[in-house]
Amino acid sequence: MASTEPGEAGPTEWGESVGVGPWPGRWPDDPRYDPDLLAGGDRRNVVDRYRYWRREAVVADLDRRRHPFHVAIENFGHDHNIGTVVRTANAFAAAEVHIVGRRRWNRRGAMVTDRYQHLRHHKDVPALLAFARARGLAVVAVDNAPGSRRIETARLPRECLLLFGAEGPGISAEATAAAALTVSIAQFGSTRSINAGVAAGIAMHAWVRQHADLSTAW
Repeated sequence: MASTEPGEAGPTEWGESVGVGPWPGRWPDDPRYDPDLLAGGDRRNVVDRYRYWRREAVVADLDRRRHPFHVAIENFGHDHNIGTVVRTANAFAAAEVHIVGRRRWNRRGAMVTDRYQHLRHHKDVPALLAFARARGLAVVAVDNAPGSRRIETARLPRECLLLFGAEGPGISAEATAAAALTVSIAQFGSTRSINAGVAAGIAMHAWVRQHADLSTAW
């Protein structure tokens, strides 16, 4: 489980106008609650269910709710979209987010959600593919490459790894060759590609529409 790096925004970055203040009245007798948050208030960006909960308790509860799709993004450049991908993966309860290539990435866009989302690093594409094979995950490349299928009409595997490339070069040829399926997002404007963070959100939501139990959404 990753944590924020020194100097980055902490759990109270939302200010006094967001969240809840100190717990009123007698404190709950429940080990999931954090005494510091009960005493000082909880300004974190969490759903109401998790107000005042310890971070470990939130992660444990999320682990019961996570979906069987994984998300991977190649980090072979200085990509500022990874934080957005992590934040969106948390919102859709992805099993894990995989960072391929550079270990360091800009966590600011994650808005502290990396504290609650399982992250895994792979040094290169072969290591990622070996992980997918071992877990029985179908690799789905999301790229507007020739021969790709429209994600709007394609059936995504339930247990899969959605793979995204770095902004600009897209998915590496090695990763594309190993994918069981390549899907693209329908576009109608002048730009050649969609921001990687936005594309990841669209693809994850496509999986949710096909496979998630919407009655369990907050």
